[in-house]
Amino acid sequence: MGAKAPVAIFVYNRPDHTRRLLQSLARNPEFAESPITVFCDGPKPGDDLQAIERTRATVRELVPGSATLVERDVNHGLARSIIDGVTRLTDEHERVIVCEDDLIFSPHALGFLNRALLHYRDEPRVMHVAAYMYPVDAELPSAHFYREATCWGWATWDRAWRRFDPDAKGLLDHVDDRARKNRFNIEGSMYFHEMLRQQATGAIDSWAIRWYASMFRADGLALHPGRSLVQNEGFDGTGVHCGRTDVFDVELADDAPDALPDDIQECAETVQAMIAYRAPLREKLAPRSGMKHRVFSLAKHLARRLQLWRTAA
Repeated sequence: MGAKAPVAIFVYNRPDHTRRLLQSLARNPEFAESPITVFCDGPKPGDDLQAIERTRATVRELVPGSATLVERDVNHGLARSIIDGVTRLTDEHERVIVCEDDLIFSPHALGFLNRALLHYRDEPRVMHVAAYMYPVDAELPSAHFYREATCWGWATWDRAWRRFDPDAKGLLDHVDDRARKNRFNIEGSMYFHEMLRQQATGAIDSWAIRWYASMFRADGLALHPGRSLVQNEGFDGTGVHCGRTDVFDVELADDAPDALPDDIQECAETVQAMIAYRAPLREKLAPRSGMKHRVFSLAKHLARRLQLWRTAA
């Protein structure tokens, strides 16, 4: 595992976002040394084919010549694309770093992800490494563990990804206990249980909620930086099912975390910071209608905001 981890890049039909992503990755010294695979999703009926081709042309222009390009003829959608791509690369390389087209990476992001992949490669409880950290109003440790698997720039190992369960109904059976449900929802501050229920009924198609639920069932943890190493630009109205918002905007950290924790326990300060961060968000988004409609509508809205609902990369 001494070499740099492979980088999986998922793009679709946004050439300008793809350009900014690739330019930001190129500012990471590790990028030129990494095996790179770009998964270019195919068109849906009625798609702008020119936008898809411009996106692919941007990829061919900016990635190293040694990169592998997977150009789909038909649209796989985000969930299938991520699941297939991560499975393929973890099978081949034992770990992977995952990037989507609407992200901007700090020059320190790939270094942090690679260092964490090496440091925790034999720690079964560590299942996910995140480059993103929410803009919480708290001073957090430079690197810390938290149960939620943030999906905007992340990495994992084959030993962890083998625990991924695509069967949302089975995952829901595990979570459908009052104490587990509350913990799964980050002490009731989020609607992850409702998102998983909608996945089980076919109302949404999300790889991310199933990955978090798979980690939760395995008592897994995700490593996060104290300050974010990636910015999500997908909330500018251009993404599939993604509206405009600035609530997830962050100021990128000036450097990478200075140390990685060896005590593999969830950071209590992070849990409390996330509960406090989401409290006004819940109030802002909650409709004024009845409880059943409110829960469904808010879960659906937050799923879109958190990119758990997008049907394509």
